[in-house]
Amino acid sequence: MSSSEIKEQLIMAQQQGNLVEVYNFDDDDIFNVGFVIAIDPLFVLLLGIDWDGKINGLTAIRLTSIHKVQAYTDYLTTVSIKCKVAEDHHYFDIWHLQEFLRHHDYQNKNILRTLLTDSFENKLPVVIGTDKYKGEDDFEGLINNLSEIKLDLHYINEHDLSSMWDYEILLVKIDYLRVRGTQMMQTKQIMQNVFGVNFDNN
Repeated sequence: MSSSEIKEQLIMAQQQGNLVEVYNFDDDDIFNVGFVIAIDPLFVLLLGIDWDGKINGLTAIRLTSIHKVQAYTDYLTTVSIKCKVAEDHHYFDIWHLQEFLRHHDYQNKNILRTLLTDSFENKLPVVIGTDKYKGEDDFEGLINNLSEIKLDLHYINEHDLSSMWDYEILLVKIDYLRVRGTQMMQTKQIMQNVFGVNFDNN
């Protein structure tokens, strides 16, 4: 798909409130599913949906890393049905992101900067994928410092909990960012339990 076709699909999905599959990894068996919340010149913001039909967080994806967008697939039909089951049984939005979005408008804003600032100021873990690893590895941790061009991340390695690690990331190298969802809460609990990080009341 061309970049203009991708953007058209995303805009249409946002206007119609449809679920989409967004392909931004080299392996087409791995993709993001969600509702389009906002689009800026560089990123699209999705309200992510997991395979159980639950909201699993907010995901920003760099537009130039996306090579395909699909709607109305059999898989999305299945996920839509699972979403209805999740809503009926009250586990669709356990992170209260629908309420969060009612009070936070991402239209006509720098999506990446807004999400990073929110997580930095509220001391919330993030998940960052960079263009260097293209989905082979991402980094889960806390933003220690945020400037106009880069951030410093204190991150964890689930296979080596001997220490927390530091990684300096240029913002232009960020392919995707996940915030305020399942991975955020899991990372927060690991950092709290293993490394004694104090998250106060957030």
